[in-house]
Amino acid sequence: MDEVVAEYIRRTVLKIPRDEIMAVLQEWGFLSEAQLQTVNFRQTKENVSHSVTQLCEENSADIKQAALLDITYNHMYPNKRVWSVYQMNKTGEEADFFDFRDFKKKFRRRIQSALINAYFNFTGLVNVCLKQSFSFSTQVTIHFRGYEDNAIWIRIAWGTPYTKPNQYKTTYAVYHSQTPYVFISTSALRSNLPLLCQAIVVASSYHDIREMELRSHCLNSLKDIVFKRYSQNFKTNYPQQERSVLMENEDLRIIDENKSEKERIHRLNRDCFGDGPQPRLDFAQYKLETMFKSDPNWDVLDKKEPFRCLVKFSSPHLLESLKSLAPA
Repeated sequence: MDEVVAEYIRRTVLKIPRDEIMAVLQEWGFLSEAQLQTVNFRQTKENVSHSVTQLCEENSADIKQAALLDITYNHMYPNKRVWSVYQMNKTGEEADFFDFRDFKKKFRRRIQSALINAYFNFTGLVNVCLKQSFSFSTQVTIHFRGYEDNAIWIRIAWGTPYTKPNQYKTTYAVYHSQTPYVFISTSALRSNLPLLCQAIVVASSYHDIREMELRSHCLNSLKDIVFKRYSQNFKTNYPQQERSVLMENEDLRIIDENKSEKERIHRLNRDCFGDGPQPRLDFAQYKLETMFKSDPNWDVLDKKEPFRCLVKFSSPHLLESLKSLAPA
């Protein structure tokens, strides 16, 4: 086994909480149950990581298996990354059938073609023989894993024609087949983001893609928002019997000022946000574009251009923060 692969597997194991290493390795599926039984998971994580690495060396693990271990880790702990939502658009009717193999082939082909063209445009080389000898794996490694909820996890390690792909600075994309939504993790290599988006659009047979300006560490909350799976529009906060008990326990000597107004605010807040817990959202922004109206004699604006405003919201739990503002 390559030393780089061994070190990457060891570091990945070190990131996993000690009590959950066994579960992650079982989900990974590369080591047999008999091999896992030989590991003493009660020892230090450093020793556990060395034991796992030795077993992987016995099985001749390669970069593919190391990448799948990383995908398994990120799938079980998606909150370690910051995710953004992208929505795709399609002209015409959507296809009812999704072919995973065809998706992977189109995705790889699109990125490979773009990287090869970019490299030879940069160097000025146009020799066909040189193009044929160009190694795609020296610039990027791509790995996929599908899950039962129709989610396709895509892991990309980017490199250059002169450096190997950096396995420690990867980009992740989660695409739910037969939906227009893609969730992409924030990466230090943002220059490759347009290429990634193009590859997803081509592979999924869509027309274009746009960012929805929603970001969060909680991937499941973003899914709840775009798939409309969160609790909303419940008619009551309590069962009718509990509400009656609360009314009986009220002290009639206490006068509640603006009671009707407070009840109206509470009702609107409940209709908007519902009674259940809100999806965890870290960032959102609102764009406003309107025309400025004034007396023509004032000559406030010489050009008839719209007034543009961008409002950004940021919070560890944005929706709960907005919900709490109404009663205040």
